[in-house]
Amino acid sequence: MVRILKGKDAGEAAVVIAVVDSRFVYIADGDKRKFDQPKKKNILHLELIPFISSEIVNSLEETGRVTNGKLRFAVMKYAGLPE
Repeated sequence: MVRILKGKDAGEAAVVIAVVDSRFVYIADGDKRKFDQPKKKNILHLELIPFISSEIVNSLEETGRVTNGKLRFAVMKYAGLPE
């Protein structure tokens, strides 16, 4: 999980679904940013959150894909956690 620090989505949470290189990752939240249209973000514009959704990890390892519903669930589950 990451919190977006810069850009029009600043302050929102998202899930890292792929690492491009040492500077960029692809993020999606299942709502505005779907799995099929992830946002490429500079990691300097993101705050890494020590929260890993085992459902998303398992889905990506098994099929290489994850449903938008699972992404939304993980983001909502994180939003319910205390800061």
